[in-house]
Amino acid sequence: MSLSLRIFIIYMLFVALCSYFVLRTVMEEIRPGVRQSTEETLVDTANLLAEFLREPMLNNQINKDFYADIFRAYGQRTPNANIWGVNKFAVNHRIYVTDRNGIVLLDSNNIAVGQDYSRWNDVYLTLQGKYGARSSHEQEGDESSSIMYVAAPIKNGDDIIGVVSVAKPNRSVQPFIDRTQQRLGILGGSLILLGLLSGAVFSWWLSRELRKLREYAVSVSQGERAIIPESKIASGELRQLAQALESMRSELDGKAYIERYVQTLAHELKSPLAGIRAAAELLQTPLLQTPENQQQRQRFIVNIDTESLRLQHLIERLLNLALVEQQQSLHDPKSIDLNRLCDELLDNQIARIAQQSIQIHKDYTPSAVVVGEVFLLHQAFNNLLENALDFTPHGGIIFMQTIKQGEHLQVSIFNQGESIPEFAFARLTERFFSLPRPQTGKKSTGLGLSFVQEVMDLHAGKLSIMNTRLQDLSPNVPHAHSLATTGVSVILEFPGV
Repeated sequence: MSLSLRIFIIYMLFVALCSYFVLRTVMEEIRPGVRQSTEETLVDTANLLAEFLREPMLNNQINKDFYADIFRAYGQRTPNANIWGVNKFAVNHRIYVTDRNGIVLLDSNNIAVGQDYSRWNDVYLTLQGKYGARSSHEQEGDESSSIMYVAAPIKNGDDIIGVVSVAKPNRSVQPFIDRTQQRLGILGGSLILLGLLSGAVFSWWLSRELRKLREYAVSVSQGERAIIPESKIASGELRQLAQALESMRSELDGKAYIERYVQTLAHELKSPLAGIRAAAELLQTPLLQTPENQQQRQRFIVNIDTESLRLQHLIERLLNLALVEQQQSLHDPKSIDLNRLCDELLDNQIARIAQQSIQIHKDYTPSAVVVGEVFLLHQAFNNLLENALDFTPHGGIIFMQTIKQGEHLQVSIFNQGESIPEFAFARLTERFFSLPRPQTGKKSTGLGLSFVQEVMDLHAGKLSIMNTRLQDLSPNVPHAHSLATTGVSVILEFPGV
């Protein structure tokens, strides 16, 4: 089970339990809260009626038809009110009045006149000067049939001369309770859903951040080029972990890189140094001043110069390759016109092209622009052009082409010449691997294609090398239909701008 899934499950259980207890507590408090508010209103109503009925009680007029008609008319009113979405079409209050002995004198429902209500708590407690209230069921065992009764004393000075009670059935406030519980349930469910969704998003985000760090660590462990992910966490343990991984990678890469290149450089320097040392020792040997010895001496000097130049090229190429291999991303990327870059490189080699009588043909697509690092692309293209010149016979053809392939841009450099042996394809970009040049039979440093491969990786591009015919690339080039016009094509594919 993944870490993000574990975090989400724990978060989900926490939200579910908290929501359950909170909603349950709130739901249980709605009913008593509404009833308490209703009881408070009944208290006010009962006290208002007590003041209204004080004079009729003193004058023994309370049981006249006038007041009975008023209470009866009150009970028959139809308010037709819409209270927060709940329609009210009838008056639910029942009002009855008793004398100082608890005998009912007036009843808005006309069902208890003359009865003794002194045993009921609302009347009994009020006659004793206490707060009188009770709750009774119209039907035994039916909670929904309960009725609240609240009484207030009718006083003459400090003397209690009667009691007025106001009753309200709880079923009349039940729609408000149900409506509140329903809306609270919807709101609570929405909040729970939002909380779970937020937890899922957070878990996914955290998992993504950890996955980036894991992929980075795996790439580093496998010796691949890796870029530390741009985490959105500004601070905290994950950011510190990312910085620690970056620091560790830099330290390990530096140590391993130096060790690997010291070993490689020592191996590659043995051959030219041995040649230089041998020539130097022979030059130190006294020789007779004969024409033959003078020619031999000159050959030794030329050999020292050639091997020294080879050492210089090897070191320069090795330094450039080391630079690009250590580079994790492009520095100062800019828009580069590859058509112009190819023309500049051809102009730089114009003397050598003329010396070898090489025919240059070009087929450029308009607006061959990529985003990259100028120095690296210049070096990579120069390496490919030098290879093409090395392997092209006298009077041969070099064909340079830029072409759009969907969203990608391809650059092809074809040189007429011998095909690459099958065994060599797997090793072409291997460091220090090189094929002998046709004209001299000597090998190069073997670092050029390795450098090009590293540059293409940095530019998220692709390097392809194949044996091909010029006719397959462009039938419009002169002599392209000749079966002899075969050679090697190097293709660089760049992502779209």
